[in-house]
Amino acid sequence: MPQEWLQRWREGRIGFHRSETHPVLRKYWKTLGVPVGAKVLVPLCGKSLDMRWLAEQGYPVLGIELAPEAIEQFLAEGEGEVSRYHQGYFGVYRQANVELWCGDFFHVHVEQAKEFQAFYDRAALIALPPATRQRYAFHLAQLLPPGARGLLVSLTHPGGPDAGPPFSVGEEEVHQLLAPNFELVLLETCPPDDRGLSEQVWSLCRRGPGRVDEGA
Repeated sequence: MPQEWLQRWREGRIGFHRSETHPVLRKYWKTLGVPVGAKVLVPLCGKSLDMRWLAEQGYPVLGIELAPEAIEQFLAEGEGEVSRYHQGYFGVYRQANVELWCGDFFHVHVEQAKEFQAFYDRAALIALPPATRQRYAFHLAQLLPPGARGLLVSLTHPGGPDAGPPFSVGEEEVHQLLAPNFELVLLETCPPDDRGLSEQVWSLCRRGPGRVDEGA
C-alpha cells in the first residue's frame, strides 16, 4: 500500500484531492468547541487545502504525509518562507502556521504527540485497506489525549470492500474501529453523488483517562 500511494503521487493520480476547502469542515469545525490555538493533527494529509483553512482560523496544524511530492506541491502552492529540518524519522517542513512531517504515520511516537489537542481526518481512514484500518484507529487513539476532539469524514460506495482507495467504510465499521476509544456522533450523511459515493461526517471525542483499547 505505501508503494502504491507513492506511485499515485509520482504519476499525478490524485483525483481524491479537492481544489477547495471541504464544505463540511467549514460547517462543523466550530461546533466541536476546539479552543483557538489548539494544535490539530491531520494524518495522511496529502496537500489538502483544509490545512490552510484550519491555520487561517488560528489553529496550528501538523500534517503527516508519506509522499514527498505532496508536501513539495503544498509548499509551492502556498505563501511564505519554508523552514526544513529533521526530527527523528521525519523530514519536517514548516510554512506559516502549517508544519508537515514527511514519513509514515505509524512511525509517529507518543512522545512526539504531546502537543496534539485536536485532529481532522478527511481522507486517512478511507485511504487504508481493511487490514490496516484497525491499526490506524488504535494508533490515532494513542497519539491523542483524553478530551481531544476532531472531525472524521468517511464514505461508502457501491464498489465493494476491496475497491479503493478510497475504500468504503460504513457506519458499523466506523463504530467498531473507533468507539472503543472515542465518543462518536454522526453529524451528517451526504446524498450519494453520480458515482454512488456518500460521505458521512462524524464528531469524535477521545475517551479517557485510561489505557487505549485495541478494539475488536
